[in-house]
Amino acid sequence: MSDQDTINEATGDREVKRLDFRGGVFAATIPLVFFIIWAITLSLTNLVTEQALILGIVIGVAIGLFFTKSKWADYAQALINGMAQPVGIVAIIAWFWAGMFATLLSAGGLVDGLIWFGFQTGLEGGAYVAITFLLASLFSTAVGTGYGTVATFGILMYPAGIVLGADPVILLAAILSGAVFGDNLAPVSDTTIVSATTQDADVPGVVRSRFKYSVTAAIPAVILFFLTGGGGDMGDAALINQLENEVTASGLLMLIPFALVLYLALSGQHLITSLTWGILAVIVFILFMDIPLTDVLHIYQNASGDAVIEGALIEGISGYFNMAILILFIMAAAHLMEAAGTMDKIKDFFLGIIKNVARRAELTMFGIVAFLNMFITINTAAEIAAAPFVRKIGEEMNIHPYRRANFLDTVTSALGYIFPWSAGVLIAWTTIQSAAENYEFVPVVSPVEVFPFVFQGWGLLIVMFVAAWTGWGLRYKGKHGEEVKPD
Repeated sequence: MSDQDTINEATGDREVKRLDFRGGVFAATIPLVFFIIWAITLSLTNLVTEQALILGIVIGVAIGLFFTKSKWADYAQALINGMAQPVGIVAIIAWFWAGMFATLLSAGGLVDGLIWFGFQTGLEGGAYVAITFLLASLFSTAVGTGYGTVATFGILMYPAGIVLGADPVILLAAILSGAVFGDNLAPVSDTTIVSATTQDADVPGVVRSRFKYSVTAAIPAVILFFLTGGGGDMGDAALINQLENEVTASGLLMLIPFALVLYLALSGQHLITSLTWGILAVIVFILFMDIPLTDVLHIYQNASGDAVIEGALIEGISGYFNMAILILFIMAAAHLMEAAGTMDKIKDFFLGIIKNVARRAELTMFGIVAFLNMFITINTAAEIAAAPFVRKIGEEMNIHPYRRANFLDTVTSALGYIFPWSAGVLIAWTTIQSAAENYEFVPVVSPVEVFPFVFQGWGLLIVMFVAAWTGWGLRYKGKHGEEVKPD
């Protein structure tokens, strides 16, 4: 087929100009393969950053240019078409809104309120670890950011837990597990948004269908954290007194805007609509709580005369700038595989193995998502890379978009906080290093030590594997898009 021929996309009416590569259709994987190797190398050498990952995918895309037999202009246009796919644009816009909402909740004192609530229980050891998991789950579900949960609870709850006799390894695993829970279930989580939009599903429906899997994993996780979380050395109670004096209950008022967003999202409102109302509600509460408006937005000139913009709104947006760029390039690289026919080759291979058996299809989706998460350290990026495979296999078997989105998200959210080289675990490791600089009694747990005990992550993997093997929760797509139970 010449470079003037076209192939229809399985996902719509748009046509994709066929690209030919030296070495066949699998040469189109060179940009992503280079990026994966780059990401692994950075992770293993503890040099991974979002900017470095962006550079890796840019270099990979540039290398791929020299392997195309088609016109370079067609290659460049394919990259632009890949970046312009609606799924990526929708996800990025949703991240910006979710980021603003999350940082406003933090500025309103939600974290302090949750910490205050934890202190009022008077729990120690394993009980403290269990409630840390529950609080981290609540917070990550509220703000939709697992990384932010790890950073926040690593600075506040981790040092306090050491003083209260918690096992350092299990305590850090509980924080990571809480991040897994919210990253997987929160309507405003980037992984939830990506898993839904890439499978042509609505976010509220995905969250409702996913709830049973998340809770099934969380119940034994709470028990395990309670049973294994004690045994640490009790420290000086002065730290607890210091933290108790710093936090208040007033921040719990921020749970009202959080509940409003959940209600609107789950009742069928568009995610942007739900988040906008949540943002406005937080600002109203901030006004009544006498929190300076500069914490929301502050534009001024510094001593050098340069314009500066600060506050929760800009911080919430800017926190996703690098991720937005990275995702656009990964989508572009994945689109090259679509244009070259690589995706069809891979799909046909797996369909030959699946042989029209739903169990094999779902186990294949599980394996593909897990495999890509081994190599791509940021879970959202791995999810974007795996999404086209999950969609194609699922559509061939008529598996409902909710079910496909659940396999995509639960496996991604779990492994993003399990592998020692994953971004979530590395953020946790960096965070407690900072805590150790402030408190000399705080031990630094290595990523290798903690990964076997991220019970929520491992629980989700087991739950989804069992779901694939037994057909628990399997639903097909009806004529009008409804969920249909197997016969």
